[in-house]
Amino acid sequence: MLVIRLLVRSAHILAATAWVGGSILYLLAVIPALRSGGPAPAVAVQIAALFRRIVNICVGVLLLTGVYLTFDRLTQTRLGWSYLIVLMLKIAAALAMFVFAIYLGQSNIRRLAKRSTRLSKAAPQLILALGILVFVLGAFLNSLFEATIAPH
Repeated sequence: MLVIRLLVRSAHILAATAWVGGSILYLLAVIPALRSGGPAPAVAVQIAALFRRIVNICVGVLLLTGVYLTFDRLTQTRLGWSYLIVLMLKIAAALAMFVFAIYLGQSNIRRLAKRSTRLSKAAPQLILALGILVFVLGAFLNSLFEATIAPH
């Protein structure tokens, strides 16, 4: 059982890191490079398609492993209200990330119509901010969990 927990937790962390790290790279390096290098629509479309594929894989892995890890933790020990509240906040932030990712990944026709909206422009930054928040909440959850299992 310990090996399964380790594999699931590793997959969860790797998927989150790939998505959030990819978002940082995309926002801080790829987009500015494409803008400064002149028009390269074919390259931009290919980068967006490949990144969308990575995000889709990460979302699937995060959903599956997140459900497993949530039930695993909730059945292991008696956790306090603080753990449950932080867990709910983490789940809500992660679900918001998924919604924004789905919104950005809609069909080309719908994306072209929304390209100028404030939400479509802000969604990548919101995804990154929520991703960082989810990482911080995850670290806090780990601390709370360790505090509950530590001998007093």
